Amino acid sequence: MKKKKTEKLKPLDRFMIFIIFVLTIGVPTSIVFTQATLSKSNIEVEKMKSKVEKQANNNQSLSMQVDELASLSNIQDIAKAYGLSYNNDNIIVINN
Repeated sequence: MKKKKTEKLKPLDRFMIFIIFVLTIGVPTSIVFTQATLSKSNIEVEKMKSKVEKQANNNQSLSMQVDELASLSNIQDIAKAYGLSYNNDNIIVINN
């Protein structure tokens, strides 16, 4: 019976096998992780854009209401409703 001599792996060979194993498992895992993180971030950005757009529309609507309520004709109508009258002699203009 012949005895086969088994060669032990050298430390450099072990290190190379370890590196190949880590790269084979680690690189695809890191790619999937970064893609998932990017996808989550994109979803959050889209939600934030939607909120900003809704708030901008709300601000525009409120601005239009302010302009409507501050119009001269509206102020005169409210003043008449409360029995007030427009007297040009009561207006004082101050110039700097």
